[in-house]
Parts: sequence; structure tokens; C-alpha cells
Amino acid sequence: MLPVALTGLLSGLALIVAIGAQNAYVLRTGLSARHSVVLAVCLVCSLSDTVLILAGVGGIGFLTQVAPWVLTLLRIAALGFLVVYGILSVRRALHESGGLEAQAAASPGLGAALATVLAFTWLNPHVYLDTVLFLGSLGNSHGELRWFFALGACLASWLWFFLIGFGARALRPLFAKEWTWRVLDAAIALVMFVLALKLALELLAGFA
Repeated sequence: MLPVALTGLLSGLALIVAIGAQNAYVLRTGLSARHSVVLAVCLVCSLSDTVLILAGVGGIGFLTQVAPWVLTLLRIAALGFLVVYGILSVRRALHESGGLEAQAAASPGLGAALATVLAFTWLNPHVYLDTVLFLGSLGNSHGELRWFFALGACLASWLWFFLIGFGARALRPLFAKEWTWRVLDAAIALVMFVLALKLALELLAGFA
């Protein structure tokens, strides 16, 4: 049981540790927002992953195979969202001023933060391919022990999101300077545009 759970933990970490839109947003929230907002954002990410992992291990992942048009709609919605958020990140990098205190004062409220992180999570078509289909397939390869695999994969999400959400506080001295926020927002914009380009190419390939 323990080796299977450990396999799930390592598999989950392998998928979520890579730099992505969701991770970038959680990091920025952890740096600038109130503890209550950071906690809510981390909970949404972790709970969402838990639902998706359990759905995949439970066998619901086949829906994305029998209805590929669902992924096409998600790609279109995600493309628009990533482009808009990338543009906003560019604007922050070019025009915003102030260090940590100014960023904290301008950080989004709870409702806006939750709406944004929900969009990053559930509009990402790759989450259904990776978290639902890939982890679901790996989990089901363990037969009756598949739920221990799911437990390990879910634990990976909880550990990771709370680590970057609250661990970002350790970087606060670095982000006391205005230029570090400009660099962070420029990097976030780059991530958003690269992901948007990748989705656009996938859409074009699908329509070809």
C-alpha cells in the first residue's frame, strides 16, 4: 500500500511542479495577498485537484475521450483567458510602481482571487488530460490498490500548493523592491503567452 501511495505522490508532483499559469498565480497571491486569501486560493487548487484525481481514478476520464469537442471548447476559452491575463501582467510590469506594501494594497479581494484561480484551474484543458486521464490511467493500473495511488497523488497537490502559497512569504524581502515585481510580472506574462501559443497551435492542428 505504501509503495503505491508513494508512486501516486511522485506522479502527482511530476505533473504539478512544472511552471504553469496556475502555479504562477498562486505564487503571486502568496507574495502579495492576505493570509485568508492565500488560504482560500490554496484550498481551491488542492480541492479541485482532489476532485479531478478521484474522478480519473474512478473512471470518469473516458468522457474527454468520447466527447473531444469538450476539450476544444476549453482550449478556446482558456486561450482567451490566458491572453487577457498576459496583457494585464504586461501592463503591471510596465506601469505599476511600488514595492511589497503597494502590491499588497492592490492585491485582489477574496472573490476576485477565487474567480481567477477557478478559471486557471478548470479552464485548463491539460488538467483533464494530465490529472484525469493520465493519473487516472496510472491509478487504475494498480487494481484494488488504486485508491492508495489516488491518496498519494492528492497529497502531492495539497503539499505543493500550500508550499508555494505560504512558502512565498520567505521571498518577501526580495520583493520589497519594485523591480522584482516588474520581473515577476514579465515572467508571468511570458508564461501566459507561451501557454496561449501552445493552445492556439493545438487548436489549429485540431481543425486542420
